[in-house]
Amino acid sequence: MYAREINGKEYTFGVSGKLIRNVLVMYDRQTESYWSQLLGEAVEGEMIGTKLEFLPSWMMTWSEWKEKYPDTLALDKGGRRGARDVYDSYYRSGSAGVVGETFSDDRLYTKEFVIGVELNDKAVAYPFSVLNDEPVINDSVGSHDILVVFDVNSVASAVFDRRVADQVLTFEPADFPATIVDNETGTVWDAFTGEAVAGPLTGNQLVRVKSTTSFWFGWKDFHPDTVVYGIDD
Repeated sequence: MYAREINGKEYTFGVSGKLIRNVLVMYDRQTESYWSQLLGEAVEGEMIGTKLEFLPSWMMTWSEWKEKYPDTLALDKGGRRGARDVYDSYYRSGSAGVVGETFSDDRLYTKEFVIGVELNDKAVAYPFSVLNDEPVINDSVGSHDILVVFDVNSVASAVFDRRVADQVLTFEPADFPATIVDNETGTVWDAFTGEAVAGPLTGNQLVRVKSTTSFWFGWKDFHPDTVVYGIDD
């Protein structure tokens, strides 16, 4: 998710119908520049090289979202309803998107879901298969100490900077669902908002780090030198 304001001006976006390495390409209606959804950056046109501001968001099941935010508003576009996902056959297929893969890399199954993080030109993929067994990961990407949290039931995830007030914290699951605790102070944190809710650091807020939930084939095509957590370390 990205902010639509650039240098004080609000832009509106649409789907161009184009793909770059199987990833959606947007366009803005003000300049008709093309933007990569994954990069959050204009790749062609007047705005080329301009980056959109990352906004924290979550991908989770509708039932889990409603439980957390019962008064939420939902966009209803009047689409097809029913228990069957019209994309079931696509998810079951081992094909690499519409145009095929750019680089071959069999470290993971083609359509394994990963949480991708890129910092200082270093990319790391955190596979769902690893996160199912290790839902709280303390890691470093380049010079950044990060925390990856994952909920097995809702598949919601978040990535945070582990540094708080010049102290790098390490985390583990707490006793209550969707909470984590740091080993240094014993403070309890909301695992997905990053807010300290009990203990010495109550009121502090972990800073979100940009992350992307993607099929493996999409992530590694943009980041062929990516590290895969749990496999390459």
